[in-house]
Amino acid sequence: MELLKEIFRTQGLRISGKTVHRQAVRGIITNNSELLMIHVTQNGTFKFPGGGILDGETHSQALAREIREECGMAVTMIGPAFGKVIEYAAAYEPDFDVFKMTSYYYYCQVQPTAFAQNLDPYEKEMGFQPTWISIADALDRNQAAKASDPNDILFWNRREIFVLESLRNTQDYEWDYTT
Repeated sequence: MELLKEIFRTQGLRISGKTVHRQAVRGIITNNSELLMIHVTQNGTFKFPGGGILDGETHSQALAREIREECGMAVTMIGPAFGKVIEYAAAYEPDFDVFKMTSYYYYCQVQPTAFAQNLDPYEKEMGFQPTWISIADALDRNQAAKASDPNDILFWNRREIFVLESLRNTQDYEWDYTT
């Protein structure tokens, strides 16, 4: 899968140190000119639906599970890969130097009928709400949140802004979400 970008969240980080690696999958789901995104109501940002890959899961299995949990929608098809983004930060775990997050983005189709969300406690607390939104509006909202976040607490926001900008500049992002 094509590497789209590497993001360094921690200045001066030596990435050759002992590393904790987390892998995640994220869905790009379109309907005409809108994307299905997760509105994080606590801070007003928008994230692509998806999350961590559990032990033994394939990318497809993890993506289907995460989209069902966060959006309440069943994935009917996983299409082509859009690319991956790697982020590096100082590790919180003792005995580790580096936290490395690799996010794999895939075009997906979902069933238009929704089921109940099945959110983790932190996702409920942050107010995860599936929302159809244009790329331009999601970018505007995320860029405004970034401007008011000088300490980069919303660590995912830089990644999502980059992917939204990349999609905006791509001709093939309008992949019909219905089956």
